[in-house]
Amino acid sequence: MTDNSNTLGDGSRRDFLLVSTATLGVAGTALAVWPFIHSANPAKDVLALASTEVDLSAVEEGMAITVMWRGKPVFIRHRTPSDIQMAAEVELADMRDPQADADRVQKPEWLILVGVCTHLGCIPSGQKLGDSRGEFGGWFCPCHGSHYDTSGRIRKGPAPFNLPVPPYAFTDDTNIVIG
Repeated sequence: MTDNSNTLGDGSRRDFLLVSTATLGVAGTALAVWPFIHSANPAKDVLALASTEVDLSAVEEGMAITVMWRGKPVFIRHRTPSDIQMAAEVELADMRDPQADADRVQKPEWLILVGVCTHLGCIPSGQKLGDSRGEFGGWFCPCHGSHYDTSGRIRKGPAPFNLPVPPYAFTDDTNIVIG
């Protein structure tokens, strides 16, 4: 005669050991892999550069400033009513990268763009007084002759796309956070 109580106990014990071993194996693997996963997160110095706060109160109408964000120049221009009107009156059908001016700004008087030419990464001129602003009153890339309008849209030259608009938000009437 065989004793079935022993075999049932062995099976339960065996299942318990199997589940316990698998659970400890998964937990151990997770603990061993976590440092590698965590190393893919951005460092604190990179996170510090992720956003830039800018006070616009000193920028008068018609003026432009350049700030750095993520190692790139960001052009901020306080546009005049004529700049805004010129940008709004452009026929989108005539553009290589059609985009309405209203889609590129949060407030019409403030234009905020990443100041890197979309052709080969040069820095267009047009931020300082006396700089060439090209045929359309915006920016001109002297390296290869790209002309941008008062909304940062490509109008002439080899650049394939408009100057990009970075993510930004107004925290109040005169302050923005880029990034």
